[in-house]
Amino acid sequence: MKTLRVPEATVTRLSVYSRFLEKLDRKGVTTVSSGEIAEGVVVSPAQVRKDLAYFGEFGTRGVGYNVKDLMRYTLKILGLDHQWPLILVGAGNLGFVLCTYKGFNSRGFSIAAVFDNNLMKIGKMVGRLEVLPMEKMPEIIQKHKVRIGIISVPPRAAQEVADQMNKNGLEAILNFSPIALKLPDKIEVRNVDLSVGLEILTFNLVLRAAQSLEVQR
Repeated sequence: MKTLRVPEATVTRLSVYSRFLEKLDRKGVTTVSSGEIAEGVVVSPAQVRKDLAYFGEFGTRGVGYNVKDLMRYTLKILGLDHQWPLILVGAGNLGFVLCTYKGFNSRGFSIAAVFDNNLMKIGKMVGRLEVLPMEKMPEIIQKHKVRIGIISVPPRAAQEVADQMNKNGLEAILNFSPIALKLPDKIEVRNVDLSVGLEILTFNLVLRAAQSLEVQR
């Protein structure tokens, strides 16, 4: 892999390409062109070629890409050529959805344990997992060699949970709580705020309406 700095948007598209290639592979397709990938994921062929070029030379001019080979390459680039055990803190409604989401397993992620500090939830089952007390976190992280944690707790508790994850050696956090976490730079943090996504949609709808009104004048 080249050592160039890869734009985040490229990594996002690479994930989309990977899923599309898996779909083609399941259908028995053996070869695909950049144009066919582009059509399948709704980008331009030039964008597909540019994104892949960050990571090396793939395919044969005039022939295209071998689907299985490119699928393996994209999975390896994304770090999905092996399993990633996760822990999740927060056994509420969102935690239940995340624990039972089958899309994690299909991409190499598995939730090894779910934790909560609510005595009413500890010991109960969330999908196939028993909710554990927070005190069990160090043991589980060490046992399963966990490097990534998911936070789905109320905002007031998110920083404390993040601090515990940091203290116990986690290297990356997927944060569903609508709060900015204060953590060392060495920890990768990805914030997922569903309301922000909706607000971007409403902004674009309002902008589109304003532009349409301007054209009509």
